[in-house]
Amino acid sequence: MPSNPLRERSGIGTGQKQLDRLFALLGLLAMLVSVGALLVLLTGLLMEGGPRLSWAFFTSYPSRFAEQAGILPAWVGTILVMAVTAVTAVPLGIAAAVYLEEYAPKHWLTDLIEINMANLAGVPSIVYGLMALGLFVYQLRLGQSILTAGLTLALLILPIVVMATREAIRAVPKSLREAAFALGATKWQTVQHHVLPSATGGILTGLILALSRAIGESAPLMTIGALSFIAFLPHAPWQPDFPFLSFEWLLDPFTVMPIQMFNWVSRPQEAFHVNAAGAGLVLMVMTLGMNGLAIYLRARYRKRIQW
Repeated sequence: MPSNPLRERSGIGTGQKQLDRLFALLGLLAMLVSVGALLVLLTGLLMEGGPRLSWAFFTSYPSRFAEQAGILPAWVGTILVMAVTAVTAVPLGIAAAVYLEEYAPKHWLTDLIEINMANLAGVPSIVYGLMALGLFVYQLRLGQSILTAGLTLALLILPIVVMATREAIRAVPKSLREAAFALGATKWQTVQHHVLPSATGGILTGLILALSRAIGESAPLMTIGALSFIAFLPHAPWQPDFPFLSFEWLLDPFTVMPIQMFNWVSRPQEAFHVNAAGAGLVLMVMTLGMNGLAIYLRARYRKRIQW
């Protein structure tokens, strides 16, 4: 008997639907496993370190007595280091991505740059610490300072920022560029007023995710000489007299949350392990907050921009 084309097509369609359902089920299972692992981790930290959280814990200096120890220099140092990292990596990464995607000619050199950029994104963080030790500490003589730490982490996340920004720019339809050119816009006007605003959601998501990685790094900072015990704060970024801003804090010694946690975990007393769990909970909340901000910004810009 002759075959029925409609029946064959129906069979193919049914098979595709089953594959789609299977893929959706696997994706849901992977998400549940990831969320479950995160919830287990947060629950463990909350049960162990939650009782330690108090105003005194946030406003006290480290101490050899676990009950009196706090994370004040650690979270202040984390904020200052991340500020230097963001100010350095964000403009450089976005500018490099715009040039490579919109202006650079397509030939073997740009292909080589793309390959190296992808490889740099996978280099272990300790390698960046060793490079920063030789370049920033010994050659440029910036010392074991907040500036050195911020530049080190900026180098670490710069390839991630460039790659995320390039992907966001590539997602902008070519028809948007062609429409701008048709109305007489220059290349820079098209990039400034159309391409970058349309890619802002993806760019911000990539930036926040890159900074979320940097905030938890400890290996490169230990390599350049971050302090594991510090009982003072850096200079304030402001001053009462003109010009009201002070940059002395850039050359001050520092510590950050991951290193403070490492210091406490390495001690044999159980009370210090409780402190480390509390600090880990604070660091986890900071990281989740940054990722939540990325999701919010992405959703907001997707609603505002309609192609």
